[in-house]
Amino acid sequence: MSLSLQEVTKTVGRETHINTVSLSFESGSRNILLGRTLAGKTSLLRLMAGLDRPTFGRIMANGKDVTGESVRKRSVAMVYQQFINYPSLTVFNNIASPLKLARVEKSEIDRRVRRTAEMLHLDRFLDRLPAELSGGQQQRVAIARALVKETDLLLLDEPLVNLDYKLREELREELQDIFETRKSIVVYTTTEPTEALMLGGNIVVMDEGRVLQTGPTPEVYHHPATTKVAEVFSDPPINFLSGTVRDGVARMGRDIAIPLIHHMHSLKDGDYGFGVRSNHLFLNRRSSDDVEIPATVELTEINGSETFIHATHDSVELVIQEKGVRSVQSGVEITIYVRPSRFFVYDKSGALVASPSVEDLKG
Repeated sequence: MSLSLQEVTKTVGRETHINTVSLSFESGSRNILLGRTLAGKTSLLRLMAGLDRPTFGRIMANGKDVTGESVRKRSVAMVYQQFINYPSLTVFNNIASPLKLARVEKSEIDRRVRRTAEMLHLDRFLDRLPAELSGGQQQRVAIARALVKETDLLLLDEPLVNLDYKLREELREELQDIFETRKSIVVYTTTEPTEALMLGGNIVVMDEGRVLQTGPTPEVYHHPATTKVAEVFSDPPINFLSGTVRDGVARMGRDIAIPLIHHMHSLKDGDYGFGVRSNHLFLNRRSSDDVEIPATVELTEINGSETFIHATHDSVELVIQEKGVRSVQSGVEITIYVRPSRFFVYDKSGALVASPSVEDLKG
């Protein structure tokens, strides 16, 4: 199957939810829609599913215009953030419900339900009611009901967002394996850059109803085309320092000078924005090439096995992501270290002009 959105726009009253979006998807592809809340991800899924009709533009499936075609006439299944199950039906009958509506033979229903339940580790719970299951198991039932239909288009709208961290990790890994074996187009929405990277495939970065950048997920992560893409595809958001290039040296912030080496060697004189992700800032020197950034600690957040240190340099807020639990008091003067090879460079319009090599970003 192929699915194509051609200059699709969706307006509700005076608000534009989707703004002139053109995208193409092919069978067997895994596609991630990444964007913050209200970026337009759910609105786009609803248009793909046929639940809503675009105000302008066309939606094509296998070369056929299906813009006004009802969702009931499309080969599509959708999983929502909040799991929706029939409380009075057993797990078996919940999963089987779309097949019964489609009048699939009883023996085929039994085969497909049991096979799908086994994939999602639900085979032991087929005789139970949803209320007897944990939240994670109930979401598995909702996912199984979508998978059992074996549709050409599978849409998942932040399906793991309401689960705890451990359950999200487990189910995310299982879904990756399931997606690998399916021939359908899979479109999965998330607000989390880390989740997008783990799921891989292709990515569509969105903001305020617009598509900012598309491509293979790792490639877009390593080469965010604009400052907005870099912000959306970084968690915490990427740090930016304004700077000027003159006579082979980049100067930024307060008394920070960086020689134009590595990927920055061809920068022309002018004004730029220098971006660096939080996991590439450190409190300890790691290389003789490291540049020092003096800063004042504003806040320390401990999140599991990581610590996020919020600091300011020349009135610019920076976030340092350190492994382990670190205790740094507010108001303390610190030195932040960063390698010049880790900076993304953007021009005054916010367009990428120089990006680190993949090796430098991983090193």
